Amino acid sequence: MTHSLDSFAEQKLAELSASNLRRALTETDRSEGIWIRRDGRRLLSFSCNDYLNLTQHPVVKQAAIAAIRRYGAGAGASRLVTGNHPLFADLEARLAGLMGTETACVFGSGYLANSGIVPALVGKEDLILIDELAHGCLWAGAQLSRGRIVGFRHNDLAHVEALLDEHRRAHGKAILLTDGVFSQDGDIAPLEELVALGDRFDTWVMSDDAHGIGVVGQGRGATFATGRDARVPLKMGTLGKAVGSYGGYLAASAPVIDLIRNRARTYGLTTGQPPATVAATIASLEIIATDPALVERPLAKAKAFAASLGIPEPQTPIVPIIIGDEMATLNASRMLADEGFFVTAIRPPTVPRGTARLRVLITAGHPDDEIERLATVIRQRVPRSDAPAGG
Repeated sequence: MTHSLDSFAEQKLAELSASNLRRALTETDRSEGIWIRRDGRRLLSFSCNDYLNLTQHPVVKQAAIAAIRRYGAGAGASRLVTGNHPLFADLEARLAGLMGTETACVFGSGYLANSGIVPALVGKEDLILIDELAHGCLWAGAQLSRGRIVGFRHNDLAHVEALLDEHRRAHGKAILLTDGVFSQDGDIAPLEELVALGDRFDTWVMSDDAHGIGVVGQGRGATFATGRDARVPLKMGTLGKAVGSYGGYLAASAPVIDLIRNRARTYGLTTGQPPATVAATIASLEIIATDPALVERPLAKAKAFAASLGIPEPQTPIVPIIIGDEMATLNASRMLADEGFFVTAIRPPTVPRGTARLRVLITAGHPDDEIERLATVIRQRVPRSDAPAGG
């Protein structure tokens, strides 16, 4: 039995290697923030989601240390048993205030959140519409629900309307799933328009704002990107990117959150987040709420970077450089490392075939002269495709 298992694994790994899609872990020391150490080299990283550089903020770290001293290293149990330590109430109240909802609940990660929320709300008799470029954890949640899954073309409102008109009446409940900010392209979903369609067809809209909170909409995320609340009823996001900590959340009405706490397996059947993590998140959210200049900095720097490259102005600090070919993308990433930059090569299945890319993530702490130097090297030495980012 073990021999057949190993043979299967080796065959699949060989197939991945032949397609230039095999991945490997590399130890990375981030103790210097934007400067990392990998494979014996010190590189300036443009591949970290720590948009506000809060993972190394002294106030955030001190909050985590103080929480360990007071409450210990772990929660010790599910939140539904004895793991609901006092810090959770503060965190969830802050998230609800930031998102403009009655309340919120936090999960161990964004993946756990989406894997638990969707099956808690819809089932096999229900309809799930999902953007074709939505994050894999939204797709996982949809699949776990056993509902009828129908994908729609990326950010295509006409397609959404047509699909709802075609399928909605045949199903009991309906939910529409989308990223708020799309992680590989950096574009923002048309949330106000999607909510309007949801109202018209009695379909609940859920947005995954992992890459929006802290950096767009004055720090409140993609649901506030236009300057007003898009009224998304299910505002989901993560706490491990701009917030600089770890975890996922859902901000919604009180009845919905109560139901999620009762029905989401990924909420109730797992240990609660450690006190240090929750305390760090609270400290980060306080910084986001009180330092608007910090919140605005990543996008401003990303716009300057794009202007130097002569590409369209980004909506977020995510700037994709589409190359197309997987090997050419890997080679470009290696060349940039030789120049002192770490920029990850993003390949299928993370992105559609033919759209392999360098994904440049700009943070508040990146020096302007280094951003310009990166743009110059890319402009002069990286072949770029005319293919649209979303494929």
